[in-house]
Amino acid sequence: MTSFLSPRGWVPAPCDALANRIATETATNSSVGIAARLEALARQNRQIHERDCFNLNPATNVMNPRAEALLAAGMGSRPSLGYPGDKYEMGLEAIEEIEVIAAALAAEVFGAKYAEIRVPSGAIANLYGFMALCQPGDSIIVPPASVGGHVTHHSAGCAGLYGLDIHHAPIDSDGYSVDLPGLQLLVQEVRPKLITIGGSLNLLPHPVADIRAIADKVGATVLFDAAHQCGIIAGRAWENPLDQGAHLMTMSTYKSLGGPPSGLIVTNSAEIAQRLDSIAFPGMTANFDAAKSAALAMSLLDWRDFGTAYAEKMIAVAQHLAQALGAEGLALFTTKDGATCSHQFALEAAAFGGGQVASKTLRKAGFLACGIGLPLPEVAGDMNGLRIGTPELVRWGVTETHCAELARLIALALRSNAPEDLASEVAHFRSEFTQLHYIHDA
Repeated sequence: MTSFLSPRGWVPAPCDALANRIATETATNSSVGIAARLEALARQNRQIHERDCFNLNPATNVMNPRAEALLAAGMGSRPSLGYPGDKYEMGLEAIEEIEVIAAALAAEVFGAKYAEIRVPSGAIANLYGFMALCQPGDSIIVPPASVGGHVTHHSAGCAGLYGLDIHHAPIDSDGYSVDLPGLQLLVQEVRPKLITIGGSLNLLPHPVADIRAIADKVGATVLFDAAHQCGIIAGRAWENPLDQGAHLMTMSTYKSLGGPPSGLIVTNSAEIAQRLDSIAFPGMTANFDAAKSAALAMSLLDWRDFGTAYAEKMIAVAQHLAQALGAEGLALFTTKDGATCSHQFALEAAAFGGGQVASKTLRKAGFLACGIGLPLPEVAGDMNGLRIGTPELVRWGVTETHCAELARLIALALRSNAPEDLASEVAHFRSEFTQLHYIHDA
């Protein structure tokens, strides 16, 4: 029997070949065999992330087991249509309360008046923001990829798919952010409806108050994409963009926040909250996963009680690890104010063939990372930076005292012709970190 999936000529050939192989194996396997395979793959995934490898990727984290358990607590299959207190389906009294608790905790943790919890991802959170604040054809100004601007703000992502006229902000490459004088000129030229700031790599605080002042001159709104920064914002270790003038803040909830795979929007504007509400209901996510709301609420309790310590430790470990990697002779990307004030930093990746090539090298040794764009000469066919973050490292108990050894092994792996030979040594070191920190234990 052949695969029930047809080849996709539009995806890279190795990816299509892998998908075809797996699909063919699935077609020829029994249901009992497939079920067993799924369970084995779940165990394999836990082995990779929780035992064998150090996760250096700031775009992921490990959830509190109590939050994870709520994802399988019999709520995910229950539709939740309508407002708490007046649901379309009956019997949702418990779920109604969970929804309100999640929203209330989100507002508390992020110092906001309104929280929209019904968005399924950070990307869709951005789409909600675009839809609430713009019409197709409107101009927006967004950070380019060279300073971490995310694809959802660009032509290939939500902004482009929604039909927005996208303009890249001029960059301050020494500060890894937007250039304010250049932004002011561009705003006067294109008169945008929206300016976005924040991205997939944030090294220094962005000038949100200054951006808001520029936006006000043309009646534009400001969206802060906190997909990565939400954890250290929740922990009060990074200034809250809402306090600085951002009209709304979007985010993923599974990265530095360590919650379920979902999204969240917070704002202090009743008008914006009402628009977001109508997009969610009766609009795009009328029925949504109630289980993730419960998991999000449980995750936010960790931030309510342990967030300050967790956020401060993420930043401290990032700074120490960056220094240690620099001491190993690796090319640390630096700004006018140093390598990072955040829980993230980057290495220049050209010497290793690019960020994704470097990540694949590190994977063989037991380190999980990814590439990122930097305001440096391009690397043909790849990204020019290697992004490193500390949310999951710190969750597992990595501290400043472990950074020198981590840096030694990372440097060895990047320079090795056989990085797989280091995998056992890395796994042995990883075995020291078996307990989750900064969470409410069971």
